[in-house]
Amino acid sequence: MPELSHRRRLLVLAICCSSLLIVSLDNTALNVALPSMQRELHATTSGLQWTIDAYTLVLASLLMLAGSTADRIGRKKVFMTGLATFTAGSLLCSLAPNLELLIVFRMVQAVGGSMLNPVAMSIITNTFTDARERARAIGMWGAVIGISMAAGPLVGGLLVDSVGWRAIFWVNLPVGLAALLLTLRLVPESRAPKARRPDPVGQLLVITLFGSLTYAIIEAPASAASSVLPFAALAAAALLALLWYEPRRDEPLIDLRFFRSVPFSGATVIAISAFAALGGFLFMSTLYLQNVRGLSALHAGLWMLPMAVPTFLCAPLSGRLVGARGPRPSLLLAGAAMTASAVLFAVFGVETSNVTLFAAYLLFGIGFGFVNAPITNTAVSGMPRAQAGVAAAVASTSRQLGQTLGVAVVGAVLASGVGASSYRQAFVSASLPGWWILTGCGLAVLGLGALTSGRRARASAERTAERLRTAEVSEAAGVVSCCDVTVHK
Repeated sequence: MPELSHRRRLLVLAICCSSLLIVSLDNTALNVALPSMQRELHATTSGLQWTIDAYTLVLASLLMLAGSTADRIGRKKVFMTGLATFTAGSLLCSLAPNLELLIVFRMVQAVGGSMLNPVAMSIITNTFTDARERARAIGMWGAVIGISMAAGPLVGGLLVDSVGWRAIFWVNLPVGLAALLLTLRLVPESRAPKARRPDPVGQLLVITLFGSLTYAIIEAPASAASSVLPFAALAAAALLALLWYEPRRDEPLIDLRFFRSVPFSGATVIAISAFAALGGFLFMSTLYLQNVRGLSALHAGLWMLPMAVPTFLCAPLSGRLVGARGPRPSLLLAGAAMTASAVLFAVFGVETSNVTLFAAYLLFGIGFGFVNAPITNTAVSGMPRAQAGVAAAVASTSRQLGQTLGVAVVGAVLASGVGASSYRQAFVSASLPGWWILTGCGLAVLGLGALTSGRRARASAERTAERLRTAEVSEAAGVVSCCDVTVHK
């Protein structure tokens, strides 16, 4: 790929960041719109869960496939396909006449979204070849997530109160179309020198595992055991099949050798725990603020600011701290703050006081702001360069899976607790087990942050990386040996 001018590189970065912004903003803004959607579409709690989880579930299932496909057939092609699909899905969501079609169209959105974030990161990595420039570009990319967290609830609340929840999807249309046209004109095509081969069986097993597990959790409160247990059994069978099948492939969808590294395994579980806490926190908070306190969508969005602003401010601080001191301080701070926030809800009934409610939101925002940088750093540090992209994809998938499970589990607990009682009267007591679950997620971040960032853990990461490098060299030598043919005259 030819060297691009500084101005054009910045334009490519802006295009990639705009794709991340619409994907992230859409999800955070939509949480504020849940009560409005519930009233208009006559949705149950499980219906609301599916409007969030249909998106994150498809995203989690397809992230690794999208990344490897882009490496193989061209990143620009896949990125443009993702923009077109996401924009079309947004238009369909805005026109959905009922909850069932909205959920289907959210899945269309997610298919497009899965082609945006991992592919955009690959485009940035290949566009910014200088290490310093690349670090700054990735820093700006990360800041966009913070902006979406801060702006999402406010933008969502403003749109819901002034126009309606459908307007949240309209915002994506001009941004998506502009990004599509600019990508066509400005973004150069690129491919990986050696792309990973497709793994259709592994991909099908991942979709089966994630889909059946989420369905069993969400539908458990309202369905008979006989209709839920088959899906739970299917999830278990898919997991066992993955563990058996993937190590037998030369280029598996999920390289299980990564999990021999204690820090990598810890980062994966920490990502699931932290994002499960985020998904559950946003789901319960927005329903509480609007359905119990009776706030408008805009006022509920304003109440989210004590969480969103610290997330935005703490993310770059965490990145610097990880660079200077390693992942442990950030993980311990994140786990302690998230645990304290959930305990305030579970033990002290912070709903009764604006001051304590503000403190709980503030603590959660600080914790979540510090947790992202060490997850990414731990996932890719020490891995051979050829494997770093796959390792990062596993971390990204873990984040989406965590958010999916957080909404599924907390929503299921909430639905079973509310039952047929008066919603306002039952909500606070019904949400109590959910806050204890989020306390457990915070403790998992805290405990695993301490256990998987010590000297022994780092030694296991070094051993794993060395084995992977040795395997790469052996495979390369095997290829050279096979191709070494002597020609006799």
